[in-house]
Amino acid sequence: MNKQDVLNEFKEAKALLEGHFLLSSGLHSEMYLQCARVMMDPARGARLCAALAEKITLNIEDKIDMVISPAMGGVVVGYEMGRQLGVVSIFTERVDGQFEVRRGFEIPKGANVLMAEDIVTTGLSSRECIETIKSYGANVVAASCLIDRSNGKVDVGVPLISLIGLEIAAYDVDNLPERLKTIEAVKPGSRNLKK
Repeated sequence: MNKQDVLNEFKEAKALLEGHFLLSSGLHSEMYLQCARVMMDPARGARLCAALAEKITLNIEDKIDMVISPAMGGVVVGYEMGRQLGVVSIFTERVDGQFEVRRGFEIPKGANVLMAEDIVTTGLSSRECIETIKSYGANVVAASCLIDRSNGKVDVGVPLISLIGLEIAAYDVDNLPERLKTIEAVKPGSRNLKK
């Protein structure tokens, strides 16, 4: 699956959005990739994750024992990555701002883990999830994502394998381009959701 194939999957799912978005990272962007819309079609999700799983197996020599994702965005991608790789998949959840393993999930000491995300922008959630996994004595062999918005620039502390990388500008609130200052920001991500 090449870059245009992946972008076409997002476009067909109406998951490539334009406007003014406040990302989970706190940065602002004119483009948002809504992975939930892509993954809501099981066939589309399977195609994308199969291509990513193939890329992972070509680039990672270590056997992967399990897939772990950060909630919320990574849960569905992580499940499908586990299915594609034939291993169990669990997720971490934020409790008082910190990732924790809950719901009776266990991370065996010494397990080789793939950390799976949907989208990586700054890598903050990925790094936090990786630190949580390591705190259980597991070995994070790689991180993965469907789209790397940093186009290979972000460092998550382990190899990051993405289906594609994109160079999508993101701005802090003090450096917004004039065209975004007049448009109200929409926050489509899941971090900091209130009940």
